[in-house]
Amino acid sequence: MRRPIISLRGAALGYGRRAVLRNVDLDVWDGDFLGIVGPNGAGKSTLLKAMLGLMAPIAGTVSCAEPRRSLRFGYVPQREAIDTVFPVTALEIVAMGRYPRVGPLRSMGAVGRAACRDALDKVGLAEHADRRFRDLSGGQQQRVLIARALALEPRVLVLDEPTNGMDLESEHALMELVAGLHARGGLTVILVSHLLNVVVNYVRSLVLVDRERFLAGPLDTVLTRENLRALYDTDVFLGTLDGRRVVLPCRQHHGAP
Repeated sequence: MRRPIISLRGAALGYGRRAVLRNVDLDVWDGDFLGIVGPNGAGKSTLLKAMLGLMAPIAGTVSCAEPRRSLRFGYVPQREAIDTVFPVTALEIVAMGRYPRVGPLRSMGAVGRAACRDALDKVGLAEHADRRFRDLSGGQQQRVLIARALALEPRVLVLDEPTNGMDLESEHALMELVAGLHARGGLTVILVSHLLNVVVNYVRSLVLVDRERFLAGPLDTVLTRENLRALYDTDVFLGTLDGRRVVLPCRQHHGAP
């Protein structure tokens, strides 16, 4: 019988006794592409921490179908969280992703080095292995961080606001890369973002969260005009343009034209 790899049931999530999210029911299935979307401060990071086992629920349960270590979560932080002062190369950054498997003080060996170079190749940066991380463009830096997560050979790839600060071309290229990794490698992908228009064109399942309001399920079930209106307290246009989903706030009219 097919089981979700992560399940939350009636979970209240927060800090101390203060719950940020309540009554959370969510399943993450093996091979899914899940988007978690909401405004800043909505509780996205709180939900993610609970899913990764970094935070115990105040109430309810958060469980995994197997030990988290065997799931191997590859985590991609926001690019701004990485200190670029140190003169490390792209390959050295990627090698950090192998530490959970070999330990930081042990020699990586030929297999580990090959895995790191293969990870850089998967994100299209094999020729930049020896360049300093700080000299790369923002989009290239984010690809290196994805490669670092892939070097762990994870079953679950977790990305936190991966397109922050990118122009439209770089944003599209990065999302296409992530979609390709999901499709080719059978990865389970969890992507956290505040950019609904970006996320809905790639994910299979969707979580919409804004503190006390929480919706989760298959994309076509969650992404409705009624749900979006209830979550964001405004009417929205939901349609397609050139084959891509588009979500826009409707213009509000006040008084006579």
